[in-house]
Amino acid sequence: MAEARWLEVSLTVDGEMAEAVSEVLNRFVSQGVVVEQAVRYNDAEDLGTPYGPVKVYGYLVIDEHIEETRQRLEEALYFLGRIQPLPEPEFRTIADENWMESWKQHYHPIPIGEKLLILPAWVEEYDPARIPVRIDPSMAFGTGTHPTTQLCMAMVEKYTRPGKPVIDVGCGSGILSIAALKLGARKAVGVDIDNASVKATDENAEANGVAEHLECGVGSVRELRQGHFSLRRAPVVVANILAPVIIRLFDDGLADLVEHGGTLVLSGILAEQASGVEAAGQAKGLEFVERVQQNDWVAIVLRQP
Repeated sequence: MAEARWLEVSLTVDGEMAEAVSEVLNRFVSQGVVVEQAVRYNDAEDLGTPYGPVKVYGYLVIDEHIEETRQRLEEALYFLGRIQPLPEPEFRTIADENWMESWKQHYHPIPIGEKLLILPAWVEEYDPARIPVRIDPSMAFGTGTHPTTQLCMAMVEKYTRPGKPVIDVGCGSGILSIAALKLGARKAVGVDIDNASVKATDENAEANGVAEHLECGVGSVRELRQGHFSLRRAPVVVANILAPVIIRLFDDGLADLVEHGGTLVLSGILAEQASGVEAAGQAKGLEFVERVQQNDWVAIVLRQP
């Protein structure tokens, strides 16, 4: 029998806590986090609607530090659980030669909107009628499995203007910028406060053949407005971040990144937070366009008059 080399940790939570648990696990695991949810199909043509609880997975390397790592992880989850109750994490050892397949089995191609397809980096065969966006799920937040990313990608497909640039605030894995470029955007500028996300975006852009059109760096709204990047404004601006952060970014000038007549696509927002985000945008002169919902999550589209 092969020696066990990986420790799988998993928690089953509701949609509201999935992102917070993912962020905690990402501090400790070496190959990214899997977010998995059941899908309901109404008919053969239906693309599916996620429902029910969310299961979050991560894989720890079993080495001389594993006990310390596991203890620190359990402590971090304990403190998160004091904010909102969490179930006890489940642990399972995986044999070295089996761990990669165990990890990969949670990822499948995900059709988005009418044109896009989120494709795990190792999948070779896919629907040629769709535009593939290849993402390595081991890298950073934004693998396409969470409703926030799926909602935002669908809106990116709807509002991207061929030949025009896009700004991506909080780019994560770069999935939204890459999707916009593959839909015909001339250029994308992605910013994130996390160095690992910038690295992931660069690598994913290279894998998708759009690296020369995607500029990415550490920063946020203020750095964009101060001219640290090649774009200060764009006709389409996207931000898949949590609602309280979006509201704070409006105070930093998020609305000013959107050109007159342009569109701001926002996601990472729980349904009960939507009115607050919309009000914050409207207070900065933006006009409401639409709101779309998947389970407990919404994406909001606003317009700069």
